[in-house]
Amino acid sequence: MKLHEYQSKKLFRNHHIPVPEGHVAHSPDEASVLAERLGGFPVVVKAQIHAGGRGKGGGVKLARSLDEVQSITEAILSRPLVTPQTGSQGKKVRKVLVEQGLDIDQELYFSIIPDRSTAKIMIIASRAGGMDIEEVAASDPDKIIRVLINPLTGIEPSHCKDVVTGLNIPESLADKFSALVENLYGLFIKSDCSLLEINPLVITKQENLIALDAKIDIDDNALFRQKDLLTYRDTDEEDPLEVEASKFNLNYINLDGNVGNMVNGAGLAMATMDLIKNAGAEPANFLDVGGGADEEMVENGFRIILEDENVKGILINIFGGILRCDVLAEGVVTAARKTGINVPVVIRLQGTNVDKGREILAASGLNLITAEDLADAATKISEIVGK
Repeated sequence: MKLHEYQSKKLFRNHHIPVPEGHVAHSPDEASVLAERLGGFPVVVKAQIHAGGRGKGGGVKLARSLDEVQSITEAILSRPLVTPQTGSQGKKVRKVLVEQGLDIDQELYFSIIPDRSTAKIMIIASRAGGMDIEEVAASDPDKIIRVLINPLTGIEPSHCKDVVTGLNIPESLADKFSALVENLYGLFIKSDCSLLEINPLVITKQENLIALDAKIDIDDNALFRQKDLLTYRDTDEEDPLEVEASKFNLNYINLDGNVGNMVNGAGLAMATMDLIKNAGAEPANFLDVGGGADEEMVENGFRIILEDENVKGILINIFGGILRCDVLAEGVVTAARKTGINVPVVIRLQGTNVDKGREILAASGLNLITAEDLADAATKISEIVGK
């Protein structure tokens, strides 16, 4: 689950991590009132969307007067913001963060992520703050420092010292920077983060350390114990079909193709999408109904797939184990009748009670096409959507 910058900074404040003073506005007039409350110029107006590269797209602007705050906010809110991470369609901006300007002396990069290759927590930092870290890593990897932390023992003074030394932090700020690193690590662990990133983390000319930006992703698998953070979820930033699917515990991701597919098992779903592409078609979604899918889940899966106007055909690929093929077939037939499916459906069944399942499909009288195997299923659905 992604958080907005202003939400991430709220968590920062709660963990004694310094951030600029700022407030969220939903209109140009509100932005002007909040800017005046900050007590001085310049101020920064920042679009709040779940995408990076906002500055490159014109979503982060410096304002030196109330008139500029008004005009900048109006411009940001009036059209989709296109960044390197949004695609050409951009994203609608519904709110902005109005924040005090800072007297910056140095910009740093800082992030914490889980490193699955070592089963440890990794701090990544660089003196090249404010830049795309991917470009820095590619062009000048020596500017990137990495510190690994065993999550079972937690962060130790030596880890902080490695970061301080690697970033060449002045001795006058060493203790303060070490405390900041400890607080950031504590937030990362306590909130079950999958990403914590500050770009840039600045040192001001007054020798203050301040997180000028803030990006946090929360591990979806840990949300059951992060009830308070669930209130930060902004469904306006998510695909409407994905939001709908989450209500029924369906693992759904919307894509750009024309073949809707429903599969039981994430690995099988990925393989099915590859087969669709290899057959010359394009998957319209990833949909894993899980091993214990019932009739209701199948029905909701159908309904969500059909809400995508690009879908010209549906491929169902089920390996019957926990979910028997005959039970799945009954569910498909019932769901097809309830949802009034108006596109061809190709079904590949294999596993427990597969023959009985195929009999149920054949006797339904519906436009349900049975495939012998995966290759046959991919070929049939490709021919259907290619017509």
